[in-house]
Amino acid sequence: MSTTERPRILVVGGGYVGLYAARRILKKMRYGEATVTVVDPRSYMTYQPFLPEAAAGSISPRHVVVPLRRVLPKAEVLTGRVTTIDQDRKVATIAPLVGEAYELPFDYLVIAMGAVSRTFPIPGLAEQGIGMKGIEESIGLRNHVLEQLDKADSTTDEELRRKALTFVFIGGGFAGAETIGEVEDMARDAAKYYKNVSREDMRFILVDAADKILPEVGPKLGQYGKEHLESRGVEIYLSTSMDSCVGGHVVLKNGLEVDSNTIVWTAGVKPNPALARFGLPLGPRGHVDCAPTLQVQGTDYIWAAGDNAQVPDVASRKAGIENAWCPPNAQHALRQAKVLGDNVVSGMRGFPQKEYSHANKGAVAGLGLHKGVAMIVMGKMKIKLKGRLAWYMHRGYHGLAMPTWNRKIRIFADWTLGMFLKREVVSLGAMENPREEFYEAAKPAPVAAAAKTEAKAKAS
Repeated sequence: MSTTERPRILVVGGGYVGLYAARRILKKMRYGEATVTVVDPRSYMTYQPFLPEAAAGSISPRHVVVPLRRVLPKAEVLTGRVTTIDQDRKVATIAPLVGEAYELPFDYLVIAMGAVSRTFPIPGLAEQGIGMKGIEESIGLRNHVLEQLDKADSTTDEELRRKALTFVFIGGGFAGAETIGEVEDMARDAAKYYKNVSREDMRFILVDAADKILPEVGPKLGQYGKEHLESRGVEIYLSTSMDSCVGGHVVLKNGLEVDSNTIVWTAGVKPNPALARFGLPLGPRGHVDCAPTLQVQGTDYIWAAGDNAQVPDVASRKAGIENAWCPPNAQHALRQAKVLGDNVVSGMRGFPQKEYSHANKGAVAGLGLHKGVAMIVMGKMKIKLKGRLAWYMHRGYHGLAMPTWNRKIRIFADWTLGMFLKREVVSLGAMENPREEFYEAAKPAPVAAAAKTEAKAKAS
């Protein structure tokens, strides 16, 4: 860590906002003007819109993450958590991955902790559910689904087979619809290599408490997305929710009951609960309450943006929509991070702050290979696309939004290779417990161990 006496800008969180804000600050700062310190439990940023494609094997998981130390060579990157913030003393407590917690003084603070999965006290969910917020979960889901096909292909027990081939997805927003679309695509491809498993043997179920899916792209495209998934054999149950899933026995409010080894939870997100310990003003849903300048209300040295911030939507409010807030998506996170970075530098130099204002540019969603929906907003005109063209829009937008040219090139290379080579359908589930086989080989044999113990007893 730096021992410099320069002002310290502490960035709490190394996700989309944290990474881009730190890059912006470093770019705008004069040499030696301040020290930028980024703290995150992971040493990399995950580009979450690509998690469904990583789960389906269309993109290498390594290409979906951006190493913080490589992208921010002029910053301090600390792998750990900020557990408390003392605003009076301007000191944060850092809990590193190993060792004792320690205090770190700061002069300026950026809160970019993002969001976590929004869950409910549903019996069995913690034990059975699979989230889709990190690359680890994405890889785990891919391995898990392919493992279920392995099990179904190998067993003669019809009940176990049916349970292995039933896949339940809770949540019909971007994450849920895109994930079920990509995973269904992958499972359909993988089934070609199994003698005893076909797509007709599988059951895909999508559940949402709302009366539509993909609300972000509007009702017409949402309806198209629903009909498209249903045409591929996906069962969609709307205006209902899951009551329990103990032991993989899924019970829905509408009375449907199924047994499944795969329950994927994508029913929305909520601000990181650690925010409650920082003494910051929070909105009704737990977001940090921010001014249009992205400064935390009542402070002049703390900024916040992204999924953990409640930011007034200035453009919508000017159009007459009262109490409008910026939605938590990548489009706003990227643009907020740039304004936040500029404002931190301006605040450090005593210059005025700039308000964040951004009109919605639309939304894109992929539903599997060559399938998607897109709504492009150009002024007062909305262009609605579906099918292959929308899928190209989805890939083009997110491919260009991926941080760093290194990762952009790798992503486009994965897609290009995918045009000529078949999708990989191998499960690497053993990666989750890589030492298991070595442990079995190295541990003492039970009989030998017992004999050794008996010999020692006799000798004594």
